[in-house]
Amino acid sequence: MIRVHRLDGKEFVVNADLIETVESTPDTVLSLVSGRKLVVAESVDEVIERVVAFNRSRALPARLEPPAPSPAGRAGAVVTRERDAGRS
Repeated sequence: MIRVHRLDGKEFVVNADLIETVESTPDTVLSLVSGRKLVVAESVDEVIERVVAFNRSRALPARLEPPAPSPAGRAGAVVTRERDAGRS
């Protein structure tokens, strides 16, 4: 999600994944995959910078987080317990 402003200055948030094109007409127009068009106060370059920053922010934590340890130590052990629980 990125924060942008309408021409009257009101801020709103757009799902960056739904932006199909950004063009200067000379107003900046975001065309969404739904066909909806949004006119924003930011320049094309500012919108691109925000989309890139958003994509970096959501990709970075996944690279830095170590894999969560399994409570049973192995995924197979969990499956065995679930299967054995139904036999009693």
